[in-house]
Amino acid sequence: MASDEPKAKKIKLADVEDEEKKAESPTKETLPDLSPNSLFGMGNPLLDICAVVDKDFLDKYTLKPNDQILAEDKHKELFEELVKKFKVEYHAGGATQNSIKIAQWMIQKPHKVGTFFGCIGKDKFGDILKQKAEEAHVDAHYYEQDEEPTGTCAACITGDNRSLVANLAAANCYKREKHLDVEENWKLVEKAKVFYIAGFFLTVSVESILKVAKHASETNKLFCLNLSAPFICQFFKDNLMKVMPYVDVLFGNETEGAAFAKEQDFETKDIKEIAKKAQALPKVNSKRQRVVVLTQGKDETVMAQGDKVETFPVVKIDPKDIVDTNGAGDAFVGGFLSGLVQEKSLDQCVKAGHYSANVIIKRAGCTFPEKPDFK
Repeated sequence: MASDEPKAKKIKLADVEDEEKKAESPTKETLPDLSPNSLFGMGNPLLDICAVVDKDFLDKYTLKPNDQILAEDKHKELFEELVKKFKVEYHAGGATQNSIKIAQWMIQKPHKVGTFFGCIGKDKFGDILKQKAEEAHVDAHYYEQDEEPTGTCAACITGDNRSLVANLAAANCYKREKHLDVEENWKLVEKAKVFYIAGFFLTVSVESILKVAKHASETNKLFCLNLSAPFICQFFKDNLMKVMPYVDVLFGNETEGAAFAKEQDFETKDIKEIAKKAQALPKVNSKRQRVVVLTQGKDETVMAQGDKVETFPVVKIDPKDIVDTNGAGDAFVGGFLSGLVQEKSLDQCVKAGHYSANVIIKRAGCTFPEKPDFK
């Protein structure tokens, strides 16, 4: 990283720093030694069932080509038909879990920098998720219960678009008092310095999110949240706004940003204005300003930080190289988090996010090669 990078673009994990230490090495930027469990994620662990489908299939289940929804009664047959009618692939998924996996992949060593909490069933799909987390070197601590099976997510792919239908099942059964509050689990929370939760978890356990968010705020650590889907902004608005005052870094894409702006009466459709207005919402920890990062697919990424809004072009890709855009947003966040937990500049975090997303969309599911090639 360039030694003359402006200090204003850094997010520091501790705002009150030893100025003498800063002055010791003015020309060399040293990154912190990472320890296991530095990055914490909590969310809905799902097994993704991915398949390329046709328009008739989308129409049958009234699905939009590029959307994410929770399964309803009318989608009961969808999962079975998907497996019977199309060639499917199974991948460990769930938005937060994907991002933690990608962050760990970008970091490489030490292993288990990323911790993940979520609820699964005591079944075959749950065993697959445990195995996949281990292979990804993520320190997953699942709350296992036998009332509901492990959650699944149908990823219906048409061209560059993907329509996600999540059947939360076990993921919906996460209980704060039975898992997060357990002493050995809470100790893992206390070890973390960066926290990330996708907005999808607002439908499951807002009390768990608030406990983690308040801990981050009180200890001056970084708490990151994702808008995740338009329906979160619309139908889970109250839960979202309970958590928003604790959010240091807010992620979203252009459609989620537009839905959020509409619900918040921002009276603008301009993505930069939306980022600025979201940044200005009330915040508990006033020591640092909120950072808002909004992606726009192949178009530039917008970031509001400090008193300015910046844009960053994405890595160009030939459309014929795109295999699956499912997980691209999760991959961007994962790359960004890998930089954040290493205290890199925000510019570098965005670059890492763009790199990760670029790798993931060339592959089926949220999968990646053995090692990143990111400079």
